[in-house]
Amino acid sequence: MRFIEIYDTTLRDGAQSEDIAFSVEDKLRIAGKLDELGVHYIEGGWPSANPKDTEFFRKMRKVKLKTSKIVAFGSTHHPARKVSNDQNIKALLDAGTAIVTIFGKTWDFHVKEALRISLSANLDLIHNSIAYIKKHVQKVFFDAEHFFFFF
Repeated sequence: MRFIEIYDTTLRDGAQSEDIAFSVEDKLRIAGKLDELGVHYIEGGWPSANPKDTEFFRKMRKVKLKTSKIVAFGSTHHPARKVSNDQNIKALLDAGTAIVTIFGKTWDFHVKEALRISLSANLDLIHNSIAYIKKHVQKVFFDAEHFFFFF
């Protein structure tokens, strides 16, 4: 049993840095190097965000990694849609990864002002998304977006 697992976000979060624009080939090479380093989880990107990420996931299906698992990243289902009819959730599953990370709003301000739903409805979004995805993949990580805890 491992006590610490490394989860790398270079291919998604790192690609949001100024003057960074990874090609699909760049992402494949970086994933290979992260695997060589022994990184446990490599967040490959957001499959529904752009064609480059969709292509990366398609190509990664043919790559044999020694240590790493590729992770698809996306959001909880849209409040106006059922989880089973949500295009973002469908794209996450279509990425073909055994592991998916979804993020959801966890700051009450964002839930009320950005999503314009109740805190209870937001918890339903999170629960429904995780439960649905978990039926189709090995593991689901939840990224608590903008979580703040005040004493």
